[in-house]
Amino acid sequence: MIRPLYDWTLKLAGHRRASWALGAISFVESSFFPIPPDLLLIPMVLADRARAWWLATLCTVTSVLGGLAGYYIGAALFEVAAQPLLELYGYADAFGEFQAMYTEYGAWAVFTAGVTPFPYKVITITSGVVGLSLPTFVIASILARGLRFYIVAGLLWWFGPPIRDFIEKRLGLMFVLLVVLLIGGFVAVKFVL
Repeated sequence: MIRPLYDWTLKLAGHRRASWALGAISFVESSFFPIPPDLLLIPMVLADRARAWWLATLCTVTSVLGGLAGYYIGAALFEVAAQPLLELYGYADAFGEFQAMYTEYGAWAVFTAGVTPFPYKVITITSGVVGLSLPTFVIASILARGLRFYIVAGLLWWFGPPIRDFIEKRLGLMFVLLVVLLIGGFVAVKFVL
């Protein structure tokens, strides 16, 4: 089951419009989509290592733009949906305390979520909800997402065919690891926020 999906992804990675798909996935993943762009970035770099840096740049730029969309979602929908509920249930004061704490440490939250498997979209939306400084949000996002995507692209560029062989020989293990990281990120959201 995993092998045909992997082969399909490699075939997609070589398609002439693959960069558009990668950019779109990077954008939506930062604001609402649960699947990370690494699933397409990795085979695209492996298919054409000369494009590794361009693909990392594409992921970084579109991810930060998607993060801004997530920020807007949090900022625009908070007053309409969340604030009345907080007031109804008497949590407005507690949210005020959370907002003050997040404003103080928000840059670190954005950076950590941008680099780790923690769902970045949760932080982008939360940043908009609490009104984290937009320049702080953008700078932390650029640094974090850039670091993440450039490390992935750089490792694949550096190791090339041996890393591809490693992934292909251990496809089942790689899939399980990805699922564990994805689920672990969402579990972390439950306990951190």
